[in-house]
Amino acid sequence: QVQLAESGGGLVQPGGSLRLSCEASGTIFSINVMGWYRQAPGKQRELVAISISGGNTNYAGSVKGRFTISRDSAKNTVYLQMNSLKPEDTAVYYCTADIRTRSSGSHYFRYWGQGTQVTVSS
Repeated sequence: QVQLAESGGGLVQPGGSLRLSCEASGTIFSINVMGWYRQAPGKQRELVAISISGGNTNYAGSVKGRFTISRDSAKNTVYLQMNSLKPEDTAVYYCTADIRTRSSGSHYFRYWGQGTQVTVSS
């Protein structure tokens, strides 16, 4: 009943920029954390950036200063602006959100998007 729809991935040259978007839809009562993880081939999924309701953000050290996470709470949407992209940023990027639905009572459950491919290559 909750879906996360990502968009904005693609192929970009080193030093370029991409902006990822993720919109949560469904019977949503409230959203706490929204964020992005990524998984490169042969590697474990890792945290990229998270945005906590209230404004706090957290970034992986490898992207700090290059990536910026933001969210539009009215649209249940989170964005990831990625600048100065490097080949090592190549991965499938997954959106995640901790969501409370009208049927979940006081509990938040973590939902995941289907992933969007980001490839940084010349």
